[in-house]
Amino acid sequence: MPFKTLDDLTGLSGKRVLVRVDLNVPMEDGHVTDTTRIERVAPTIRELSGKGAKVILLAHFGRPKGKMVPEMSLEPVARAVEEELDHRVFFTSACTGDAVAKRIEGMAAGDIVLLENTRFHAEEEANDPAFAKRLADHGDIFVNDAFSAAHRAHATTEGLARLLPAYAGRTMQAELEALEKGLGNPQKPVVAIVGGAKVSTKIDLLENLVSRVDALVIGGGMANTFLAAKGIDVGRSLCEHDLADTANAILAKAAETACAVVLPVDAVVAREFRAGAANETVPVDQVPADAMILDVGPATVGKINGWISQASTLVWNGPLGAFEVEPFDAATMAAARHAAAETAKGALVSVAGGGDTVAALNKAGVAGKFSYVSTAGGAFLEWMEGKTLPGVAALEG
Repeated sequence: MPFKTLDDLTGLSGKRVLVRVDLNVPMEDGHVTDTTRIERVAPTIRELSGKGAKVILLAHFGRPKGKMVPEMSLEPVARAVEEELDHRVFFTSACTGDAVAKRIEGMAAGDIVLLENTRFHAEEEANDPAFAKRLADHGDIFVNDAFSAAHRAHATTEGLARLLPAYAGRTMQAELEALEKGLGNPQKPVVAIVGGAKVSTKIDLLENLVSRVDALVIGGGMANTFLAAKGIDVGRSLCEHDLADTANAILAKAAETACAVVLPVDAVVAREFRAGAANETVPVDQVPADAMILDVGPATVGKINGWISQASTLVWNGPLGAFEVEPFDAATMAAARHAAAETAKGALVSVAGGGDTVAALNKAGVAGKFSYVSTAGGAFLEWMEGKTLPGVAALEG
């Protein structure tokens, strides 16, 4: 994966560095409620500023659809960035134009400026060359530190990288190196855990993985569709019966590629989906007609943990059960803690990503114990699907 990093940059003092960051953070009453994404990009900003660069931050916020939406201004986010960095962050109410050029011209070495939401311009998402050129005129160097937006060919993710010398920031670098260890050039055997509600949202992912991993663990509501495709009655469980042919095709491809598919052998079932609901554990072929599968059972967890123990690399996307509601979080918690323990022993490279996955690992108290946890969402999923990410490909050019 040939891309340049900040280690390849010298003589930064006084240079204008355009830095694409992800500041699409949750807000409530004008205040940032979760600073995780700010914390992730802070090292790159600090390093560039510390080396005397004029740091010009580019970011989007929300989906304003090419129009100026006051509630989606980055101005309140600038204050949160300033607090995280403990360094003054100037804000401009536009991202191109004479006023922006004047603000940048007045910057001293080490100064940091955050430009207004780039998605206030329809040209951003259209990857308009003229808009990218106007942005490029503000900088000498481009640094992309927003892997989470790398699956979009936008002006600030792909366009700028074609116009200026382009480098990966520290977060982008860490993500790409972790993903290379996860699926690009992993140590074998490789085990993937894929969970979540629906097969229909992860067909491309499953089709890619069965040709690249040694074992594929399928959990969550998705597993019900595979069980049903094999002729097992899953009662009132969430199940996409119309995807039986798709599920069987994936199983057939797995057989061709010698990928072991690990499906539940027992399940935790209940008549209602609520915290503390009366439940029982049954073999998967004995699910009562009026019950629904809400988690995999302990025998299945034993199988999954056995595969994790054999693995050198683990890639995880999606929970094994309805982890948001106790007691249906038990399997996800147990497997996550086992993977963390194997990682701590140095026996496993563990890479996880996806919103529900991150939430589940946080709930298990092990997010910090995995080799790498991606907060990139869609970009992480598209990478797992084997798709080219335009923002990454542009850095390799």
